[in-house]
Amino acid sequence: MTDDAGADRDALAGWMDRLLESGRFSDYGPNGLQVEGRRRVRRVVSGVTASLALIEAAAAEGADAIVVHHGLFWRGQDGRVTGWMKRRLAALLAHDISLYAYHLPLDAHPEVGNNARLGAELGLTVEGSFGDKALGLIGAPAGGPCALADLTARVQATLGRAPVVAPGDGRPVRRVAWCTGGAQGYFEAAIAAGADVYLTGEISEPQAHIARETGCAFLACGHHATERYGARALGERLAAEFGLQHRFIDLDNPA
Repeated sequence: MTDDAGADRDALAGWMDRLLESGRFSDYGPNGLQVEGRRRVRRVVSGVTASLALIEAAAAEGADAIVVHHGLFWRGQDGRVTGWMKRRLAALLAHDISLYAYHLPLDAHPEVGNNARLGAELGLTVEGSFGDKALGLIGAPAGGPCALADLTARVQATLGRAPVVAPGDGRPVRRVAWCTGGAQGYFEAAIAAGADVYLTGEISEPQAHIARETGCAFLACGHHATERYGARALGERLAAEFGLQHRFIDLDNPA
C-alpha cells in the first residue's frame, strides 16, 4: 500500500461537516473532528458512542478513524481530563486514531440521520417535521392505520427490545411522530403536530401523565437502540465516497 493510499483526515472532516451542515446547530459539544489522529485514513469504524470499549475494538480492527454520534463531551462536563475521560483519550492517542463525532447534525440529516434511518427501519413514511431545528419527524405507518399493539410489536422486533409504553386512550394509530435518543421533551410538540403516538428513546415522569391526559400514546424505545442507525449509515456513505474500508460495531447498551 502506498503512503498516499486512503484519504486525508481533514478532508473527511470537511466532507462530513458539509454533508451534515454542522454549522447550523448549537450543540453542547463540538461536532466534527474531536481528536486528531494519523493523517491518512484507510479504515473507519463507526459506532454510537465513543466509549473505551468501542475505541479498543476499533484499535483491534486496525482503524485509523472512528465516527460516532456521541463523542467525548457530554452536557455538564467540567473539562478535566481525569478518570474515564483520560482513559478514552489515552487509548485514542496511543493508537493514533482520529475521532469524529456528530450529535444534533446526525439526528437531523434527511438521509443518513438517526431519525430518517429509524423511520426507514420501522417502515414509517415521512410527511413532515416538528420541534427545534425540525429534528422530529411525523408520518404514517406502512400499510395504513394500525393498532398500538401492532406498532409496539414492530418496534420490539426491529430494535430487539420491548419499549416502555404509556398507551394513551387506545385510538388507532394513523399519525406517528418520532425523534431518537433523549427527546422526551418533544412529546407536547408531537401532540400539537397531530400525532397519535410518539416514539423516542427515553421517558421521564411527566410523559406518562401527558399520555393519559391527551390520549396520545408514548413509546420509550431505548436511547441507544433508536440511535444505532445514523452512525452506521454515515460510515457507509463516507467509505463509499472515499474508497475506505468500514465496519459498524454495535456495543449493547441497556439505556
